[in-house]
Amino acid sequence: MIRNLFLASLSVLGLAACGQSAPSRPACPAGKVCLQIGNASEPATLDPHLSTGVWEDRIQSDLLIGLSQSDPAGKPIPGMAQSWDISPDGLTWTFHLREAVWSDGVPVTADDFVYSFRRLLDPKTGSEYASVFFLVKGAQAVHEGTARPETLGVHADDPHILRIELNHPAPYLIELAKHHTMYPLPRHVVERWGRAWIKPEHFVGNGPYRLVAWRLGDYVKSVKNERFWDADKVCVDEVYYYPTNDAISAERRIARGELDINTDIQSNRIAFLRAKMPGYVRTNTYLGVSYLAFNNNPKTGFAPFRDRRVRQALTMAIDREFITGKLMRGGQLPATTFTPPGVANYAGTTPPFWAAWSLERRQAEARRLLAAAGFGPGHPLKFEITHRNTPDPMLVMPAIQADWKSIGVEVTLAQEETQVAYADYRARAFQVADAAWIADYNDPTSFLDLQRSFYGPQNYGDYSNPAYDALMARADQEPDPVKRAGFIARAEHLMLEDAPVAPTYFYVNKNLVSPRITGWVDNLLDHHRTRWLCVKPGAG
Repeated sequence: MIRNLFLASLSVLGLAACGQSAPSRPACPAGKVCLQIGNASEPATLDPHLSTGVWEDRIQSDLLIGLSQSDPAGKPIPGMAQSWDISPDGLTWTFHLREAVWSDGVPVTADDFVYSFRRLLDPKTGSEYASVFFLVKGAQAVHEGTARPETLGVHADDPHILRIELNHPAPYLIELAKHHTMYPLPRHVVERWGRAWIKPEHFVGNGPYRLVAWRLGDYVKSVKNERFWDADKVCVDEVYYYPTNDAISAERRIARGELDINTDIQSNRIAFLRAKMPGYVRTNTYLGVSYLAFNNNPKTGFAPFRDRRVRQALTMAIDREFITGKLMRGGQLPATTFTPPGVANYAGTTPPFWAAWSLERRQAEARRLLAAAGFGPGHPLKFEITHRNTPDPMLVMPAIQADWKSIGVEVTLAQEETQVAYADYRARAFQVADAAWIADYNDPTSFLDLQRSFYGPQNYGDYSNPAYDALMARADQEPDPVKRAGFIARAEHLMLEDAPVAPTYFYVNKNLVSPRITGWVDNLLDHHRTRWLCVKPGAG
């Protein structure tokens, strides 16, 4: 961490010196189109079975394509699968694969998908996302090591036919199929190089770009994959992804023309930037929620959080209206539920009992609950919030600290780089975690599965309630969409009353995009795949 902070300080000093030592835009080869993207954070990995961040997914989606893919508006369209059939009971999906090759010329086949999905579930892989695949027949048993990989309900009927058997109907499977966990992997490369297969000199993909360079702390570079099946329709020849934790510095780089896109904006600067840089600010409703997780792990958890009254008190005492309306001012919405509005197949839920109360009433009740749990002026509750060092958490956490101080709680703040913070969350090395969740696919289960007891590392607070699990299981098995939505609503309400997490606000996606970029379409998932973008002549 010290080294990273030192590098960040050098970057700021360089930018301050009249731009003289600021990084310049790399030269674009003659006749080529190049794109420079600020990408929030340094990727921890480019292995789709090990990655967890949207900043990693942006790069991976250039290099690999699953059965389906996102169109310019973020909607699922055919990817490696040209078409698919669904059995009448919704339990068997048959995908018909297109003719395609890996970037080294080896054919992509259904066997590559079978290999990839078995690797995802292999406990030795250590994928945090393995549980997202538990809807597939046999997946959980394979992941738990109680069944052989061959029992997984994924079959290569021939080189171009992939059959997937499910435990329950999943109308959202085609949405999930474009997620990085369902990308195929080149078995002939991964088995040769092991974890080192993601190094640029080894990486082989089936997407529109090839990985050619990864300089830690500097950039990731990809170039057009001429063997991609649709290469003649791909405009951008070279793309650079830069870690840009400092949104203000990224603004300056955009203004100087060093970056074409930055994937975040400090929320309280949106209005200023709209006036200063007309045509650059792009915001849109986003399927994402920011929240705080209370560590209730039986071994490493914070003992006071085992009392539901403490969790409820802290959750209700947050002034969400101030945070979104006065502090951030970026279009975010106060969140008292966990699933954002606008999610497909979602009929809403009943908010927690305090949601309609005034702040004064909520904070008075919070003091009462804390007192009943044994905390007060003579014995204050004390703990630490671990939070990301990205723009919005840096803005919001002091406000939450002040809200909790007003009910007699003493809070310290510990900021960490994003990937370090999430590593601590997964290791349960925190008391309260500042976290966020962006939909992996457009369905409420993408949010609510996080609180299922079996969900593993991403259930940061280790919430476990058999009644919640049972309601979510009934939703899984319910083919009627109205009844399914009812089970989901009941489950979410039960979880909100238990307060294992404190939702704070619903996201908007925020990008700075040069008007020179064409093909950009604002969308709910904030998917802007490079293959759909281009740069006006003379700009790249």
